[in-house]
Amino acid sequence: MTKSGKHEKTDGHVALYRKYRPQKFSDVRNQEHIVSVLEGAITKKAIPHALLFTGTRGTGKTTVARIFAHEIGASDVDIYEIDAASNRGIDDIRALRDAVHTLPYESDYKVYIIDEVHMLSKDAFNALLKTLEEPPAHVIFILATTEVDKILDTIISRCQVFQFRSPNRLELREAILDVAKGEKFKLEKDAADMIAIAADGSFRDALGITQKVIMASPDEKANGDEVASIIGAPKSALLVDIVTALQEGTVEQGLAAVAAASAANVDMKLFITLLLERIRAIILYRHSKNAELLTQFSEDEGKLIQEYAAAASSPINSHLLLRLLDAAEHTGRTHLAELPLELAIVDLTSHT
Repeated sequence: MTKSGKHEKTDGHVALYRKYRPQKFSDVRNQEHIVSVLEGAITKKAIPHALLFTGTRGTGKTTVARIFAHEIGASDVDIYEIDAASNRGIDDIRALRDAVHTLPYESDYKVYIIDEVHMLSKDAFNALLKTLEEPPAHVIFILATTEVDKILDTIISRCQVFQFRSPNRLELREAILDVAKGEKFKLEKDAADMIAIAADGSFRDALGITQKVIMASPDEKANGDEVASIIGAPKSALLVDIVTALQEGTVEQGLAAVAAASAANVDMKLFITLLLERIRAIILYRHSKNAELLTQFSEDEGKLIQEYAAAASSPINSHLLLRLLDAAEHTGRTHLAELPLELAIVDLTSHT
């Protein structure tokens, strides 16, 4: 996604992730370690014939692939994007093997960007391997994947591998606030934090959620609770109730908060993620007194975290956090999405 710059406000028909997609290397966020190597390869005219981009969804793999293709001089007619999920068979790759031998239309290179390459069948992988072993000089392959462990070692060994970083929450928040500013939309910091958490390390998802918030807000602004309502996140009061229940050992209060969240159609995975962040902050603040841990929370929640961190013989400890992590792991594996958290609350409060 692009760094801050001048943009006209988007109408409802343009996806924000398309509008703010980087068009040149200097626009790319969070992948400086990759950009510097690619720029060096271009400067030194040492272009690898095969590159493998790996990383989680929405981190810019295909975007950087397009930029690289243009930077080495490939025109649009000589850039071919292939979705391996829908072109995964041996016949598709054989057709590609035949096509690579034709010369580019108007560029020095033909560039093939194969997205989600791990979706290729075994026979297709073997056919691709033969092409990578003896590629024509005018062909560059850029393979992109979210699951590098599913790719044959023999394929990987013939590529230069680039690991794309997932942005952390602060990096996502900065990007979200930049886009909101570009859209002339007032987004409070706690609202941007909420979107960043829900985006789970994906710039693309972050902008998709931001666009949803903008469309749902009639007065060109949104705070944390308004965003929570739009995206199915819990209001802070419910999280405070559960943290308090865990601190004081009041099972009824904890279960009531989970029931209220369920009744409000709160996303339980997001709910427990937000809960884990608060428990983590209490434990880390107890041992480090690092005020930076409090900056992501409201003033009232920050005071509560400090209070519980200072409490003598607090039940909020590493054992409790591990039990909640186990609940998070099991959330979504049953049609009763709230069940793992309910069981954890019962278990943890009955031992206080």
